[in-house]
Amino acid sequence: MRTIAQPSARSLLRSGRRGAREDGMRIGSIGLGAMGRPMAERLAAAGHAVAGLDRDPARRADGAMPAADLAELVAGADALLLSLPDSPAVEAVMEGVLARAAPGLLVVDTSTADPLSTRAIQARAAERGVAFVDAPVSGGATGAAEGRLLAMLGGADADLDRAEALLAPLTRQVVRCGGPGAGNVAKLVNNLLCSAHLLLAGEALALGEAAGLDPRALAAVLAAGSGRSAAIETNLPAWVLSGTYDSGFTMGLMAKDVRLARALGEAVAALGPLSRATAASVAQGEARFGAAADFNRLVDLGRGEA
Repeated sequence: MRTIAQPSARSLLRSGRRGAREDGMRIGSIGLGAMGRPMAERLAAAGHAVAGLDRDPARRADGAMPAADLAELVAGADALLLSLPDSPAVEAVMEGVLARAAPGLLVVDTSTADPLSTRAIQARAAERGVAFVDAPVSGGATGAAEGRLLAMLGGADADLDRAEALLAPLTRQVVRCGGPGAGNVAKLVNNLLCSAHLLLAGEALALGEAAGLDPRALAAVLAAGSGRSAAIETNLPAWVLSGTYDSGFTMGLMAKDVRLARALGEAVAALGPLSRATAASVAQGEARFGAAADFNRLVDLGRGEA
C-alpha cells in the first residue's frame, strides 16, 4: 500500500503564490489592537516572518515586528491577516491592497464585518486573482494570545484550506460555514446570542439576590446547571463578579456587531422578538455605559445597575 503524504501547512499556504520563500511564510498583519497583536505574535512564534501595520503610530512602534507601509507590506507578503474594527475599515484597507496585490495573495480577514460588504470585497478580490476569506474569531484577547480561538470561515472552497493552514497556530477549532460572508453571518448570530445570555445572566443574578442568594453561590450553581452558558461559566467569574471588567472587548464593538445582526435579521425577515429586544437592550447599554466600557457591563444592565 502506498502512503500519500499530506501537504504541510506551509506548502498549502505557498500553493497559491509564485516565488514564495522556502524558509517560512511572509505574513503581513494589518491591525495590531487587542486581537491583532497577539495573533501576529503567535504567527511569528510559529516560524513565519511577520510584519505589522496599524493606523495608530504608537501600535506600529510597540513591539518587535518590523513596521511597513501598505505598499511594502503587500509587495513582500505571501498572505495578509486583517484584524480591523468594522467594514468601512476593511473596505478602505482592501482598496489599497487590491491596487497593489499580485495574483495568488491570500487575505484572511478576522474582523467582524457586514456580510454584504464581505461578499462584495471577495468578488472584487477574485477578479484580481486574490483569495479573500472572512474568518471572524471568538475567544477574546486571551484566546488570541493562547492560540485558543474559534474561527468561522466563509469563502471559496479552493481558498479555505490555505486559510485554515494560516490560522492553525491561532485556533482551537475552525468551522467552515459556507461561501463568502458565511463566517461573518455566523459571528453576528453568535454575538447576538452572547449579548442575550449576558443580559439574562444579569436578570438571573438580580432575581437570586432579591430572594436572598449570594451572587457568587448562585453563579456557581448556574455554571454547573442546565442553564449554563459561556456568559455564566466564564464571563461572570472572570470579569463581572471579580469587578475587573477588562475582557478586552468593548461595549461599542459589541453594539456594532449587534446592530449588524439586527440589520441582517431584518434584511432576511428573520428577526424574532427576543432578538429584537436584545438589540434594543444592547443599544441602551452602549448609551448608559459608553462605547469604551467593557461589554460585560451588559450583565449590570440586566441587574438594573447604572
